[in-house]
Amino acid sequence: MKSTIFALAAATLLAVPVAAYSQTQQGPTRAQVRAELQQLEQAGYNSAKGEDPRYPADVQAAEGRIAGQRGMTEYSDG
Repeated sequence: MKSTIFALAAATLLAVPVAAYSQTQQGPTRAQVRAELQQLEQAGYNSAKGEDPRYPADVQAAEGRIAGQRGMTEYSDG
């Protein structure tokens, strides 16, 4: 019985730091995603097309135009 309690306590102590670490890495907020979509649409991407076979190329082209407007290049080494 003591070994079961000890194992449970040890597992709990090991799981707490992992859970705390996973909560620090957050993805973009809803507002950030909407702002990025708005930028893409202003650069010519049409999200209302639905299932478009050219989807990746269209998004990449819009991202390229946005990067060009900012004066950045995709492969700049600085």
